[in-house]
Amino acid sequence: MKKIIALHFLIACFSTVQSFHAFAQKDTYWQQRAEYTMEIDMDVKKHQLSGKQTLVYYNNSPETLDQVFYHLYFNAFQPGSMMDTRSRLISDPDPRVGDRISKLGPEEIGYQRVKKLTQNGVALSFKEVGTILEVTLAQPIAPDSKAVFEMEFEAQVPVQIRRSGRNNAEGVDYSMAQWYPKMCEYDYQGWHANPYIGREFHGVWGDFDVKINIDKSYVLAATGYLQNPQEIGYGYEDAGQKVKQPKGKQLTWHFKAENVHDFVWAADPDYIHETAQVPNGPLLRFFYLKGNEERTAKWKQLPQYTIEAFQKMNENFGVYPYEVYSVIQGGDGGMEYPMATLILGDGSLNGLVGVTVHELIHSWYQGVIATNESLYAWMDEGFNTFAGSYIRGGENPFTGAYKSYFRIVERKIEEPLRTHADHFEYNSAYGMAAYSKGCIFLAQLGYVIGDEALMKGMKTYFDTWKFKHPNDNDIIRIMEKESGLELDWYKEYFVNTTYTIDYGIKEIKEAAGKTQITLERIGRMPMPVEVVISYSDGSQEMHYIPLEIMRGEKKIQKMKTILHTDWAWVYPSYTLTIDKPAASITKVEIDPSERMADIDRSNNVLTPEK
Repeated sequence: MKKIIALHFLIACFSTVQSFHAFAQKDTYWQQRAEYTMEIDMDVKKHQLSGKQTLVYYNNSPETLDQVFYHLYFNAFQPGSMMDTRSRLISDPDPRVGDRISKLGPEEIGYQRVKKLTQNGVALSFKEVGTILEVTLAQPIAPDSKAVFEMEFEAQVPVQIRRSGRNNAEGVDYSMAQWYPKMCEYDYQGWHANPYIGREFHGVWGDFDVKINIDKSYVLAATGYLQNPQEIGYGYEDAGQKVKQPKGKQLTWHFKAENVHDFVWAADPDYIHETAQVPNGPLLRFFYLKGNEERTAKWKQLPQYTIEAFQKMNENFGVYPYEVYSVIQGGDGGMEYPMATLILGDGSLNGLVGVTVHELIHSWYQGVIATNESLYAWMDEGFNTFAGSYIRGGENPFTGAYKSYFRIVERKIEEPLRTHADHFEYNSAYGMAAYSKGCIFLAQLGYVIGDEALMKGMKTYFDTWKFKHPNDNDIIRIMEKESGLELDWYKEYFVNTTYTIDYGIKEIKEAAGKTQITLERIGRMPMPVEVVISYSDGSQEMHYIPLEIMRGEKKIQKMKTILHTDWAWVYPSYTLTIDKPAASITKVEIDPSERMADIDRSNNVLTPEK
C-alpha cells in the first residue's frame, strides 16, 4: 500500500514539475487594451469643447483591478500646477515654458473636467487630483475580462505653451494633443498614473473612433483615416468623387485609427492640404498655413525629403505599418504622435526638414515600438537620434551625440539613463541622456558587437516588439541573440550608472626584439579594446582584446586583426606583446574609430621613442 501511495506521490510531483516547466516556457508578456469611441463638439469662439467617450477597457493582466486612473493633461496649464511650479524652479528652465503658465488668465488656462462616469452602466465616484482622475470601480475588473466606461466631459483649450493648445506663435488655431481624458497605462510594474510635468508619455494600445463637430470653415488633420471624405472635401475626397455640400454651420469629421496608443488632431481655416506618395509606403499628408510665399516654397520642397526618409527607415529599421502619415504645422518645435507630427512651420528649409525627419522616425520609436517614455526616454529619443544620424550618413554621423555627452560629463551633472524623465535635476542633463547618450548606447553597442549584428538586431527588435511596450532588457536580449555575446554588463554599466570609460596607453617598451605595449583602464566602465598599430612600412594591424564577461568576440573584417586573450574587468592593466621591434612602430592608437565613449582621448595615442 505504501509503495502505491509513494508511486502516486512521485507521479503527482512529476506532473507538477512538468506543468511548472510548461508554464515557465510560455510567453508571459501581456498588455492592456483600450477601444475609444468619442464624439466632441468644438466651440471655436470660447475655445471649449464638450464630449462623450465610450471606452471598452480590456484587463489582460493576471491581476484584478479595483481602481483605474485617467490623465487630464490640460489641467497642467493652470497657475500653480505641478508643471508650472517645476518649470519655474528647475535649475535650467525650458525657455518655451518658463513662467508663462503662471501668467495665464481664466480664459487662457486649460482644463479637463469629467462630469459623469459609469462602469457597465453603474455610476462611479471619482476624484480630480491635478492632472490625474482617480476612479474607484463599482466592480473589480477580473483578469481576462473587460469593462465599458462611459464618460461625459468638457475642456478648455489653453493658449499654446507646450505641445498642445490654441493660437500658437505662427497663427495656428488648434493643436489638439492630450485633449481627451486618457486611461493611464497599467503594466507589469503596475499603474503609471504619473502627473503631467511636461516630459513624456505612456499609453494603452487600442483603437480610436472619433467624431469632431466643428465650424465648417476649418480644415482638420488627425491621426487615422477619414471615414467621410465625400462630406468634407479639402483634398480628402477621392479623384472624381463629388463632395456633398454640408448644411448648417458645422461639419463632422470622422476618423478611425486601429492599433495606436494616442490620437491627435489640429485645425485651422487657413490650412493648405497637399499629399505625396511614398513608393511601396504610406500616403503623406502635409498641412500648413497659406498666405506666406516663403513658407509655401519650403513646404513644397518638404515632401521629397520626407519620402526619402521613409524609404531609408523602411529599408534599415523595419517597415512602417500604417497607410498614412501627416506632417502638420502646429507645434512649439516638434512633437510625435501616432501617424502624425505637429511641427513649427517657419524657419529655414534645413530646420523644417530636420524636425520633420526626427518626428517621423518617432513613428518607429514610440509610434510602433511604444516604450514607457518616462522610464526609458533614451530608448525613444536616443534610438530616434541614432536612426536619424544613421540614415543621414557620413564618416562618423554620431559625433555630435558623443560631444554632447562629454560636455555633460565635464560639467559633472550627468544622471543615470534609468532616471525617470520628470526627475532629472537639469533639463540639459535630461536632454543629453535621452537624446545623446541614448544614441551612443546603440552606436557604441555597434563597436562592442559589430555593426552587422547591430543593424540586424534593430530590425529584429522592430519586428519582435512592434505594437508592444519593450523595456531595456528586451533590447539587450535581442542584441545578445543576434551577436552571440553576453551583454548584461553593458546595460548595467551604461544605463544604470554614470561610470565613465577611459582607457590609455601607459607605456611602450622593447625587450629581446619584441615590443610590449601596456594599456590601462582608468575609468570604471570596462570595454573590449581595439588597438591599431601603424608601422613604418605603411601597414596597419588591429589587436583586438575582448572583455572576458562578453563570453565571446565580435567579427572584425576591415583590416588584419590579431585576437588576444580576454581582459578580465578587475585588472587595471593589460600588456600586449608584438613580435616586432619598437623602432618599426610609428603609432599605437586605442579605438581610432572613436565609437567608444572614452572621455579622455588624449591618452589614446602614443608613439614609441626613437
